[in-house]
Amino acid sequence: MGSDSLYYTQNEIRELIAHARDRGIRVIPEFDIPGHCTSWFVGYPELASAPGPYQIERKWGIFDPAMDPTREETYVFLDKLIGEMAALFPDRYFHICGDEVNGKQWSANSQIQKYMRAHNMKATQELQQYFTARVEKIVSKHQKFMAGWDEVLSPAMPKDIVIQSWHGQDFLMQAARQGYRGLLSHGYYLDAMAPAPEHYQVDPLPNAGATLSSEERARILGGEACMWGEFVDGENIDSRIWPRTAAIAERFWSSEETRDTESMYRRSDVVSWRLQLQGLMHRSATDAVLVRMAASRDIAALRILAGVVVPSGLGVRQQAAIKAGGIQTSDLPLNRFVDAVAPESEVSRLFATRVALFVTSKFTDAAAEAQIREQLTAWRYNAERLHPLLDGSFLLKELIPVSQNLAALGAVGLQALNYIDSGERASESWKSDQVAMIAQMKTPKADVLLAVASAVQTLIEASAAAP
Repeated sequence: MGSDSLYYTQNEIRELIAHARDRGIRVIPEFDIPGHCTSWFVGYPELASAPGPYQIERKWGIFDPAMDPTREETYVFLDKLIGEMAALFPDRYFHICGDEVNGKQWSANSQIQKYMRAHNMKATQELQQYFTARVEKIVSKHQKFMAGWDEVLSPAMPKDIVIQSWHGQDFLMQAARQGYRGLLSHGYYLDAMAPAPEHYQVDPLPNAGATLSSEERARILGGEACMWGEFVDGENIDSRIWPRTAAIAERFWSSEETRDTESMYRRSDVVSWRLQLQGLMHRSATDAVLVRMAASRDIAALRILAGVVVPSGLGVRQQAAIKAGGIQTSDLPLNRFVDAVAPESEVSRLFATRVALFVTSKFTDAAAEAQIREQLTAWRYNAERLHPLLDGSFLLKELIPVSQNLAALGAVGLQALNYIDSGERASESWKSDQVAMIAQMKTPKADVLLAVASAVQTLIEASAAAP
């Protein structure tokens, strides 16, 4: 009742676990309680802290429904569930989440408030600590170690639980000082659409744990890359996971001193192609989606635009939807351009590298300049080629300003090159005008960002400094 009939049978779970085990992968169950479980209450409203009826939540966010920690029936139910799941999942860890409980239902329930007063609980956080301690005993009874997000940590908890930190390295180290094992997720959220270097620079144990003893450092188990599903479907999920997860994996097995992102990208590019050869769709799926959106096989100009943009961050996209008068829900199809493009722009990264080579060579690297000019020229005239396609498509029309901005970047970049080639220094007023224009281009449009804008700005600034 809480799954839209989209669920795994226990036999399917066994097959999945066996398939993963044969490939060196452990599957750890994660059941989010006492919050983030509205779907549970569709079939079991008596577990909730407020009367139903309940329905499956379609929106994203933090919601009020939470289990009632004061009823013994809640723990009877959880004992049966955890016992059944502990037998199904062989891993020694069992994740209960425990995150983002706002306590509103608890504060509004007179019986729960009465219970809190009787047990000298002054805040809902104390009630959650009580709930977590009860659940930990159930998990332990079924021969599992409990794992949970930062919120499950409290002085009364046994030391064999594992803290998964979404708040950051400082919180994780505090847990280690208190005797708890932990792993870091903060900095590794793939759905945030950050480029690989941002993940690569985050280490679960910063500064080699300089402020921790050797015993405390040993409690930092590592990290986990998180892929939440708000804007993911079967077509784009590969591109949201790979190849950035390979960079995160290297971070986990490397020393903190390993931070050379150019070296990382060389290996990442090889891994990416190997994954493609193995059948992953993180590269090829984009073209298939663009052909469908354009209702045409002639997508050369659209492919150029797709190659230089990246999706805006998760929070930015959510806020844009709200500002536009709508809220993203699980019912809405992921059929926009932003859903098709990759989280990183390889074209933009290589263009930025060429610009850096050209500038640091004091404008003597003729090969780099030729490549830059060719790229800028293609962008300068791409909008003219692309406009009929965008204007004739309901799904693509929102990209017209993005396409126009790319053309403007191409034009101003070519002008900067002409200044450099002529030996004439660009005026400060011209530079200021162009930098101001690019600043406007760095804001999301159609929920995508022009990833090449910063490199073009570097070229503009260099032209104003040229001798």
